[in-house]
Amino acid sequence: MDEVLVTDGRALKHVQVREYVRSLVTGCAPGSPAPSERELVHRFGVARMTVRQAMDALVVEGLLERIPGRGTFVARPRRTASKITGYTEEMNRRGLLAESQTLLARREQAGPGVARALSLSEGDAVIHWRRLRRADAKPMCLEDAYLNEVLLPGFLQSGMPTSLYDALESRGLRPTWAEDSITADKATPEEATLLEVEAGASVLRHSRRAIAGEKVVEVSRTVYRADRFTLWVQLGQDS
Repeated sequence: MDEVLVTDGRALKHVQVREYVRSLVTGCAPGSPAPSERELVHRFGVARMTVRQAMDALVVEGLLERIPGRGTFVARPRRTASKITGYTEEMNRRGLLAESQTLLARREQAGPGVARALSLSEGDAVIHWRRLRRADAKPMCLEDAYLNEVLLPGFLQSGMPTSLYDALESRGLRPTWAEDSITADKATPEEATLLEVEAGASVLRHSRRAIAGEKVVEVSRTVYRADRFTLWVQLGQDS
């Protein structure tokens, strides 16, 4: 692999190391070990800091990943995701008129599940916002959103916004990543009344953990009428 090396100055040593490592690991299976720093220091006759700079660049790029206590390995391909949308945006995309009715908006103490999802301690302050959401004037879902109050000072006092994600964006906290899950279930009597379906009717339970940068800004639990809501998922294959 010596053909990848160049010798045009000390300033490019980390580039030489980086491209040498790239040539070795490109096409390797995820989890394959990368060359050790000691091996690279010996091969190139450079300082460990130079090797670390080269490896750092490949980690940031997503080609390598470090596992504490084990070493550096070929990374799994990064996931691609659809654009994160709120309820109003999603209904507009479907050609439906979105409306929301606030049923509850208050400060609460985080229970164990919410605290864990928001990366808080149990009992920390959270904002609980419950809304009945309609599409074309008919109930579509019942949503409970939990927000980290520390990140949103004055949120309850400023009047509830039309769009949560727009409000988060105005504070520099619009989610950049979200983890969603959805399961089938039956409506409880309370849910059935609000959604205007029979008790025990089929519903879809959707959970979301939304993250802005490194901060978890929202955890939500939404119950959709199964007769009105279809989940669309786009799939593809890397070339």
